[in-house]
Amino acid sequence: MRVLVVNAGSSSLRLRLVGADDAVLWARDLKSPGGRAGAGALQAALREPGAAAPDAVGHRIVHGGPDLHAAVRIDGAVEARLHDLVALAPLHQPKSLAALDAVRAALPAVPAWACFDTAFHATLPAAAATYALPLAWRERWDLRRYGFHGLSHAGVARRFGTGRVVSCHLGAGASLCAIADGRSVDTTMGFTPLEGLVMATRSGSVDPGLLLWLLQDGGLGAGEIADALEHGSGLAGLAGTPDLAEVLARAEAGDERCVLGRDAYVHRLRAAIAAMAAALGGLDTLVFTGGAGEHAPELRARAAAGLGFLGVVLHDARNAAARHDADISATGAAVRTHVLTAREDAEIARQVRAAAG
Repeated sequence: MRVLVVNAGSSSLRLRLVGADDAVLWARDLKSPGGRAGAGALQAALREPGAAAPDAVGHRIVHGGPDLHAAVRIDGAVEARLHDLVALAPLHQPKSLAALDAVRAALPAVPAWACFDTAFHATLPAAAATYALPLAWRERWDLRRYGFHGLSHAGVARRFGTGRVVSCHLGAGASLCAIADGRSVDTTMGFTPLEGLVMATRSGSVDPGLLLWLLQDGGLGAGEIADALEHGSGLAGLAGTPDLAEVLARAEAGDERCVLGRDAYVHRLRAAIAAMAAALGGLDTLVFTGGAGEHAPELRARAAAGLGFLGVVLHDARNAAARHDADISATGAAVRTHVLTAREDAEIARQVRAAAG
């Protein structure tokens, strides 16, 4: 089965035709200003010689809510449910829905499936998933920790399926996952993709009392706060740029804001890795994936430098050279540390094939 994988980003629509053995048969990234790619541009791309007619389409959908835990064929009821969940992932869900419309217009006869970033975390135990909020609130609004980047973390679990694994998906959005024998048992993102680590433009975890103070005493409105937390915080707020590579370079040159941004990012990352290891009762394998996880050896080295007590020790030369799949552990290290190329497209294709039978 050839699966056209559709991944809607902030400014591009990534298309991958995935065949047997996870091979990418054709790839195209289309510009989508505002997260919307035109059906005309998409139709032109799909007429290219390498874009053989797919047997199915697999859409990456960020939020599946409390009830969508596996790949599901998209029909009217499913699409309506996805629209209901926009408020929980306002940066991502509208772009995915726009991509769904554009691809359907281009390929009306090809069955489409939704694959969810939240689904891998459906196995979170209640202690990890439950917020300490009033029962009436939790039941009325399905308030819980959902977790995200599940397609990436599922790929890590598939590759390193046994033992105690901490998966670090580090990109513009970033999250960790504690994986016990292939199952998610804890993660850093929560009800929305705002919780957890410092990210490119997102704040990560912030004292809720601080946000209440801004609303009640600081004179800010809810919309202004929401926009700042999503678009003007994280590295952008700390260092003045959301680009981690630029932050690292400018920090090395002595830029004080970038030094703070780098150090705050690493501090949160290191602490969260240790927390995930605690949830697992120890650590066998540490995996870095995602754009920054794969391409920022300095970041990996700085994170690992504070994790020796867990048994994490990197081989300097291997770490410096690694850009794709590689073992970067020091010889004799108790924990094996790997760099793994993120293949959300392959994971989506596998899920679509499994769901389609």
